[in-house]
Amino acid sequence: MKAMILAAGYGRRLMPLTKDTPKPLLKVGNQSLIKRNINYLIKNGFSEIVINVSHLGELVQQHVEDNFPDKNISFSYEEKPLGTGGGILNALKLLGSKPFLVINADIYHDINIKNLPKDINAAHLIGVKNPSHNHLGDFSLKERTVVINESNNNLTWCGISVINPIIFEKNTFENDSFNIWKSVLPQYIKKGMVTGQISSEPWIDVGTLERLKLANTVNNEEN
Repeated sequence: MKAMILAAGYGRRLMPLTKDTPKPLLKVGNQSLIKRNINYLIKNGFSEIVINVSHLGELVQQHVEDNFPDKNISFSYEEKPLGTGGGILNALKLLGSKPFLVINADIYHDINIKNLPKDINAAHLIGVKNPSHNHLGDFSLKERTVVINESNNNLTWCGISVINPIIFEKNTFENDSFNIWKSVLPQYIKKGMVTGQISSEPWIDVGTLERLKLANTVNNEEN
């Protein structure tokens, strides 16, 4: 199975750090976020990786090529960030027609990705216990099927999923830039075509200065 790392965002909530440094290159301990996630993918058997880049993308590409010169890593370029959905759609020519793993570049985690399902109808999501910054959650599970309750949900999407490209190929989109959670997945969730699982492993969405500090604290404690 191929893997895609989403690494094209602006990282505005991490300013001023991201003025001249793209968010994926921010460090937790002595490793950049993207280096840690690439190593994690390789460790778990993913040998073909696609990375989308846009904002300061040349720095991301150079960093990856310097650290992984012999790995099968390709880049999907965006003139401007296309969002999680637009970024995947733009990269389909590199990802092919079989289900692939998608992971956000800005998460610090130890989530088990060894035995994710490969034969899926639409998508398979990994959820974690709701963090304080998303206490209402994103979805819930009914057995292994993803459902979205009108009020609270007990799981937050951790930024790791398996995607069947058919969900993009069977749809048309008004704009090049769009969010997969808002524009693609809801219709398949309503049809009961999205599965999921719960992870209790450590996970931090490094989307703000406060959570970057937290990730470094956790990393120091673990090492």
